[in-house]
Amino acid sequence: MTTTSAPLNRKDLFLRACRGETLSRLPVWMMRQAGRYLPEYRAIRRNHAFLEVCKTPDLAAEVSLQPFRLLGVDAVIIFSDILIPAEAMGLKLELGDAGPNLPEPVRSKGDVQKLKLFDPEIDTAFLPEAIRRVLREVGPEVPVLGFAAAPWTLACYMVEGRTREGFATVKSFLLHEPATFRELLHRIAEATIPYLKAQIAAGAAAVQLFDTWCGELSLGDYQEFALPATQEIISSLGGSTPVIYYTKASHHLLPAVARAGANVLSVDWRVDMHALRLKLGPHIALQGNVDPAVLFGPPEEIRRATQEALSALGGTGHIVNLGHGILQHTPVENAQLFIETGQQSLSQEAKPAANWR
Repeated sequence: MTTTSAPLNRKDLFLRACRGETLSRLPVWMMRQAGRYLPEYRAIRRNHAFLEVCKTPDLAAEVSLQPFRLLGVDAVIIFSDILIPAEAMGLKLELGDAGPNLPEPVRSKGDVQKLKLFDPEIDTAFLPEAIRRVLREVGPEVPVLGFAAAPWTLACYMVEGRTREGFATVKSFLLHEPATFRELLHRIAEATIPYLKAQIAAGAAAVQLFDTWCGELSLGDYQEFALPATQEIISSLGGSTPVIYYTKASHHLLPAVARAGANVLSVDWRVDMHALRLKLGPHIALQGNVDPAVLFGPPEEIRRATQEALSALGGTGHIVNLGHGILQHTPVENAQLFIETGQQSLSQEAKPAANWR
């Protein structure tokens, strides 16, 4: 177990947390930290559509940097959307405040076979360029994070066409044509690997896979379908850049999720992080996991919940975050309080929840 007490820059702090070191101050950021709760973001969106912001490097960089400048978060996640690869693979994509829409969803073997691999430096060149522009702004001491959807979650959108309760269409596809559905997941993984590698080559210090909808699966179906495709991506990235794997409503899956190969497992607010560390052992860092709704509470409750998260793992292998993306109408001052509280030094009495390797 390595304990670090000397001041570190944000990037060193973040990477050491990913490696499982014990830190006297933990890195803190928020999923969806660049977005609609910020007036500065809404000002840009008054003149620019969502996809236009994603595909315009200057705009994407500016929006990515807003929470860093305004809140002092410890990591800048690039502004984009998990459905960008779906469009690059050949699907029509509509994105707006009403949510995503894929009007020509994948519903057959022929549809799967029409999906194409793409060159991320050509077809999605705007994304690595936005990362490079953010890095020029923040310099080498701030971690910039890339991301993508995990295959199961992207498949949910590609098959359903939009978010639907229960994902009956995608589950029907899985049950009636399991071989074709595995082919879909494999094809998504094949496209995602170079997409993430391009982000890493542009300077991303770490990447996050979002598997928001994996909790819709039984353990058996997760292990048979979703997990192998996720493992394919993570193993292909080579291990030199940390991978964070976020799953939601996945308490029943977490021992299997931990086998995906990620350096960091990001969990939602339903999970007791201390108990999870004891269950999974010391070989994976954790991220989270304050309930985003807590940021609508009074200041004393925000401080209490954040301090509880801080102490959950004794400062060992822990990145502080929300358990899901920050909610749209969150008061900015409450987000600021979460960040400031999360960046407090840990007390000398804090002890690791379990011995790290």
